[in-house]
Amino acid sequence: MKMKAAVMAEVGAPLHICEVELASPKANEVLVKIEATGVCHSDLNALYEETTPIPAILGHEGAGIVVEVGPNVKTVKVGDKVALSWVPFCGTCEFCQTGQVNLCESAFSPMFAGTLLDGTSRLSQNGKNIYHNSLLSTFAEYTVVPEMSCVKLPSDMPFAQASLIGCGVATGYGAAVRAAKVTPGSTVAVFGIGGVGVNAIQGARIAGASKIIACDLKEQNLEIAKSFGATHTVNVGEGDPVEALKSLTGGFGVHFAIDCTGNTNAASTAWQATRKGGTTVVIGAFNPKKELVLPAGGFHRVGKILKGSFYGDVHPFSDFPIIAQLYLDGKFQLDELVLSRIQLEEINRAFASFHDDGCVNVGRTVIEFGGK
Repeated sequence: MKMKAAVMAEVGAPLHICEVELASPKANEVLVKIEATGVCHSDLNALYEETTPIPAILGHEGAGIVVEVGPNVKTVKVGDKVALSWVPFCGTCEFCQTGQVNLCESAFSPMFAGTLLDGTSRLSQNGKNIYHNSLLSTFAEYTVVPEMSCVKLPSDMPFAQASLIGCGVATGYGAAVRAAKVTPGSTVAVFGIGGVGVNAIQGARIAGASKIIACDLKEQNLEIAKSFGATHTVNVGEGDPVEALKSLTGGFGVHFAIDCTGNTNAASTAWQATRKGGTTVVIGAFNPKKELVLPAGGFHRVGKILKGSFYGDVHPFSDFPIIAQLYLDGKFQLDELVLSRIQLEEINRAFASFHDDGCVNVGRTVIEFGGK
């Protein structure tokens, strides 16, 4: 079938809106009509990443309607409303068998190769292959994805809000609820108040934390954090943030610290601000050339846990519907994360906003294709 898409033809260059071809789904694949897709900072990273296979269709936060299923598909049917997960899982590898589906071995090789799980592409233009991105490629009117990327949602879930669940929302929520395992009455510090950090705050609030401390350099972000459930704020650029966090927690430090920044200095600060026996979760991606430095003295005596978390340790098929229902019940804020709604033709404007330090970054620009 022919469809309209935004194609990355060159590293760092504006995307081209053009007509491309999409082949039918193969076994265990699903054809989805995209109704809404968020523009994530990770898409910007892919646009400027020299290793991104090109030409490619980016986009990994999407929601839509199932319009066709390939052979053997059992979990969704035509007409289902779905949110898309960019980490499908096989269910049979060592990690899937122990419940760590977010670490499934099957997804990573094709993800970096720009294909679907079988190592081939369903996208083309004038007979030449176009690469997939994160096995989803949602910057298009339609997409073919693995069945295990399609998570059915309630029929009354709006598409724009549903699209955000698949990345930043689930990652932040999972960082608090699944990775850190925040407990009722505990104290939590969240470093980096962006599209992931505010959802870590929401996850901590839903888990019953008594004190949630937002930590960031931007006063604007700290104010926004309060509207998502932060009870206190610390500007990490003013004074000693470790001492500030200890002063808010009786001198002990927080039970849980969640670092969403991708900055090794922030992660070290989060660790030092975590009390004895507490847990520090790192959700942001570090620059591999950087080093994470932690105090060595008395390391064994503090009994703390330092944990890296990929995709917030979520299980999409259980956690996506939970988040959707929390939203429908008025307990999880998603409306506030939709910063603006645009058409596909305006996508380069959304990318340009990432370079504007004055733009609000706590949320997403959402591309809509006409659905509700």
